[in-house]
Amino acid sequence: MTATRVDADVIRRLPKAVLHDHLDGGLRPGTVVELAEEVGHTLPTTDPDELAAWYYEAANSGDLVRYIATFEHTLAVMQTREGLLRTAEEYVLDLAADGVVYGEVRYAPELNTAGGLALSEVVETVQEGLASGMAKAAAAGTPVRVGTLLCGMRMFDRVREAADLAVAFRDAGVVGFDIAGAEDGFPPADHLDAFEHLRRESVPFTIHAGEAHGLPSIHQALQVCGAQRIGHGVRITDDIVDGKLGRLAGWVRDRRIALEMCPTSNLQTGAATSIAEHPITALKDLGFRVTLNTDNRLVSGTTMTREMSLLVREAGWSVEDLRTVTVNALKSAFIPFDERKALIEDVVLPGYEAAL
Repeated sequence: MTATRVDADVIRRLPKAVLHDHLDGGLRPGTVVELAEEVGHTLPTTDPDELAAWYYEAANSGDLVRYIATFEHTLAVMQTREGLLRTAEEYVLDLAADGVVYGEVRYAPELNTAGGLALSEVVETVQEGLASGMAKAAAAGTPVRVGTLLCGMRMFDRVREAADLAVAFRDAGVVGFDIAGAEDGFPPADHLDAFEHLRRESVPFTIHAGEAHGLPSIHQALQVCGAQRIGHGVRITDDIVDGKLGRLAGWVRDRRIALEMCPTSNLQTGAATSIAEHPITALKDLGFRVTLNTDNRLVSGTTMTREMSLLVREAGWSVEDLRTVTVNALKSAFIPFDERKALIEDVVLPGYEAAL
């Protein structure tokens, strides 16, 4: 099947996997409105459709700092047990409705303590909400497995605490770790102690790098901190000239280090200029282990179906390309090998055959 024959209905039915998706960036607009009223938080508008449009417009600034600032309103409604339970459960149900069969959701517990919850209570509550969502999705015939990545905020001083939480909850649904926040001026090596601790405890981690900052951030994330995946990583193309890979790009490709690429989000933050010219296509063709992700579904006004559809329509992707990035994601997921293998062989590959 060629790209021109892959329509939205087919794409919607395809099994999907997402590795890079933020919990606080994926709330339903209606939920934000309802929870904001309950906690007394003032929003730009109380109309769910208008709020969704406001998020999308505000995020299309080409400025990563302003993009991150849009999270003020979602975080405001995620400071209570009730708010966290609801948003976590709905997160899973929305993934299932989009055809996602495996997802990794990430968030920074330290950003959810303004209402008095302890860090451990935040994690416990989110896990409870995710479990409820997975149970409901399975009962509805659309099962989805969701693992959690805990984040430390790279510009603050609680990254080691977040890493300790990831270790403490690694048998309770937390599958890995990340650092998030503004890249420029906050190098990952500032938190080397946390990453060394995670390595000693055999907890895998990814690092946001190569989005707002260039090759040095990718090099440091991999060669100094020891990341197993790179969040975004679009700037790896700075080490590729006329198809010839430099040493760092060669290392990333040859060692199958997954790049968690988020096309729409990258357009919004100015890390890419168009879907047609987004580095994900060239990197895929060069044999990198690229994965396709949403980053923040509310903020970017997107879904996995939409991201796939954009690449088919604007970058000429085929259904085989979509299958490749889905399998890539599962190969690099932070769950045991046998579970990844079963998802690929028993769910994704048969799902593609059935959809076509």
